Amino acid sequence: MTAEITIDKNAGFCFGVVKAIGKAEEELERQGKLYCLGDLVHNNAEVARLRSKGLQVVDRKMFEELHDTEVLIRAHGEPPMTYDVARQHNVRLIDATCPIVLSLQQKVRKGFEEMRQIGGQVVIYGLPGHAEVIGLNGQADNTAIIVSNIDDLVAIDVTKPVRLYSQTTKNREDYKHLAEELKRLMKNDDFEVYDTVCNSVANRAKELEQFAHEVDMLLFVAGEHSSNGRYLYDYCRRVQPNTYIIASENELKGEWLNGRGKIGITGATSTPRWLMEQVMECCEKLLAQKK
Repeated sequence: MTAEITIDKNAGFCFGVVKAIGKAEEELERQGKLYCLGDLVHNNAEVARLRSKGLQVVDRKMFEELHDTEVLIRAHGEPPMTYDVARQHNVRLIDATCPIVLSLQQKVRKGFEEMRQIGGQVVIYGLPGHAEVIGLNGQADNTAIIVSNIDDLVAIDVTKPVRLYSQTTKNREDYKHLAEELKRLMKNDDFEVYDTVCNSVANRAKELEQFAHEVDMLLFVAGEHSSNGRYLYDYCRRVQPNTYIIASENELKGEWLNGRGKIGITGATSTPRWLMEQVMECCEKLLAQKK
């Protein structure tokens, strides 16, 4: 049986990541070197490609020691403190914050100001320590309650007003379920939920469902730190049990391909198309060896 290998036509970077990488490449072309606060995208292969062009990733401590230079802010966004440090150290920020994340930051700031006036709470559904969540929490002066599942709701005082937001890359259905449970627990009627899940991620799930149904086996390419990658991979596995997650072609196992008529390749919104093409080439070589 001859296997047919197809790359998901809808796979690739979301527009926020495309914008950030475009800004990085533009600056690197101009000056040959650029600092970036944190990994530009949660994909090691793409980060390595940009490093080879002169991008230098710095952590928060290193950033605070920089002076008189330029630093790229990635799509995940940053807390207000980052901008304060930049002004103090004469650092020009090249801001590539995703417009959707930026809009959410503004909503959280507005909600925080409102809650501060009446003794309420800002709650963010997201992954603790995730770059986007750090930026969002900064809008609430780092006082937001971060919840990652229903069990975490015990940290909320349900007798006080609540404004609930979600990290943009979370599962919309899981968020809806958590919001409904919190509403059930609330003893204060002043409770508002904001739909802040990115449509690009939510729509990808619907597109992936159809693609996963069309293949006998699915290779999901994503970086280990990609939040939407984990969510979309889990979604694929529910539709197509023969789904495997890999960070690159080096993790591909030949036995996965045995007896598969249709092999699909897709990835997270932080996975570059060129990496999926490398996975496809590796599949073709492994299949040729079996003939």
